[in-house]
Amino acid sequence: MQVFLIRHPRPLLEAGVCYGQLDVDCEDPLPVADRLRSLLPSDTRIVSSPLRRTRRLAEALHPQPLLDARLMEISFGEWEGKRWAEIDRELIDAWAADVLHFVPPGGESVATLQARAVDCVAALDAQRIALVTHGGVIRALLGHWAQLPVEEWSQLKLAFGGATVVDIDDANRGGKAEFQILEVPGIT
Repeated sequence: MQVFLIRHPRPLLEAGVCYGQLDVDCEDPLPVADRLRSLLPSDTRIVSSPLRRTRRLAEALHPQPLLDARLMEISFGEWEGKRWAEIDRELIDAWAADVLHFVPPGGESVATLQARAVDCVAALDAQRIALVTHGGVIRALLGHWAQLPVEEWSQLKLAFGGATVVDIDDANRGGKAEFQILEVPGIT
């Protein structure tokens, strides 16, 4: 299976705000879609998070993408919409001490995010898919497939509007996969 992991365009939100599953809009997705079309073979199935910032790009790539809530960004619960500087420092420290299992108040853990994203891909029956999703989801999937420790995969740098291609052996979707982060010209 070949998987294109596509991060949404830059959200229209001031820097420093925790947004997670907050349904915010994004910069114009058409320039990103124009550049990505040349990478995606015509038989690529488009699957997207239903959040506006991903859905708009998916709809620019295909008139009827499949929407799947399992591809939504992590839920930060009560933190969403707040500036990171306003969130209790003790809670941020607790999260840093256990990135995988810490649950923000009213939110979900990174382990839960990873499990639902992996479940989503395992349920898809296609040889080639493009997942239009979020940085957290992409990192979690790459960490799973490349069998990286959370300390490594949670720090992967992913550009807004960027694409990562992963080839997964169909006989062993849970096995180690190789991936390549693609630089899409003109997208920052």
